[in-house]
Amino acid sequence: MANSWWELQITCDPSLEDTIFWRLDKFGCKGTASEKKSDGFLVRAYLPRSQVQLLDLAALSLWLRQDALLVDMPAPSMCWQLMDEEDWASSWKQYWQPQEIGDRFLINPAWLPTPETERLVLRLDPGVAFGTGNHATTQLCLEALEMRIDEDAQGEVLADIGCGSGILSIGALLLGASKVYAVDTDPLAVQATGSNRELNKINHESLIVDKGSVELVKKLSHEQPVDGVVCNILADVIIQMIPHVAAIAKPSAWGIFSGVLLEQAADVADALERNGWLVAAIWRRQDWCCFNVRRT
Repeated sequence: MANSWWELQITCDPSLEDTIFWRLDKFGCKGTASEKKSDGFLVRAYLPRSQVQLLDLAALSLWLRQDALLVDMPAPSMCWQLMDEEDWASSWKQYWQPQEIGDRFLINPAWLPTPETERLVLRLDPGVAFGTGNHATTQLCLEALEMRIDEDAQGEVLADIGCGSGILSIGALLLGASKVYAVDTDPLAVQATGSNRELNKINHESLIVDKGSVELVKKLSHEQPVDGVVCNILADVIIQMIPHVAAIAKPSAWGIFSGVLLEQAADVADALERNGWLVAAIWRRQDWCCFNVRRT
């Protein structure tokens, strides 16, 4: 059982889904999926057996209950079981179905046939990287991209910092961006973005992906500033990164920043405004928000 995985099953109220995804991501889960049940939602998550002990799982269950109590919601119930590598690799995929996002996108799992649709089909296999389209922050970013990349913004060059599965980079290109520099500090995310680039038949010149952060974008772009910046990470990382983003952005650049819990919004807004960004709009979905900004 050296290569076995824990499968966690969490039954919860639908309004807790995003909070649970956030908690599981912080805990280190490598893949999540959810499905509707008659009495709520069932969230499944997976992580290596070697990564946690039973006491860690018990602590996670307690944190989930505390998170629910803080917002005066019924506590979720959690159970877990061991499964081998092969079962894990295929198990979560059966619960992930095509998903319409915004007015134009259809996120289609790579292992399913492409349906007939007038929407922009984004084929995706996230592997263990963040970004399937299920999370509220990813949805908010894709919807913000729809607003930003219109007929007047075709051919723009973007930076996707913390690209994860590459879902936002590919979405931007499908909308009409001409080039995206996609960077992530996680080598597995770089690998996932590269694989999804091939799935969507995007050439390497249009989607340039590598391991790193803001400084790497500056090198990859040969110090040519970009028209837009997309960043869906975590609030603390965004706050630390914002002072450096100006070095890669045009004076007229716009930005989309998400991965921010509502209680963190004020701190992120302050950091943006201190560093020359005007907050044009804040979009909210459940416990999360997305900043649509432009340089002042």
